[in-house]
Amino acid sequence: MSEHTGFCPVYRAIGVLQEKWVLHIVRALLDGEKGFNELARAVGGCNSATLTQRLEHLEQLELINKRTEDSHGKLARSVYTLTPAGRELQSVIDAIDGWAKTHLNAPVTPTGPVTPTGPVTPAEPTPC
Repeated sequence: MSEHTGFCPVYRAIGVLQEKWVLHIVRALLDGEKGFNELARAVGGCNSATLTQRLEHLEQLELINKRTEDSHGKLARSVYTLTPAGRELQSVIDAIDGWAKTHLNAPVTPTGPVTPTGPVTPAEPTPC
């Protein structure tokens, strides 16, 4: 592939979307607005500092909006929603879903699914 010396929209978009947790955040917010803690639980596994950094970056890119709610004497609550540009990423998530269903289905053995690292104990599937 050639070196990117000028503006390439695909190269730039991949640079934004490849950051760890970004698509997980977008996917979680496609279900509707979420407070910081609710979003952290929905994303799962992302530490608070990293989540804060990713949210700030997505806000700068105008993919999400942050609203602060007064909690009447308690700490203010931050609520995050997708902007129209952020909601347009639904088609990206859908494309990844379609590709993964076609190409990443784990083979099933009598003992359950198998991954590159070995058999997986059957568990509740991750909701899509």
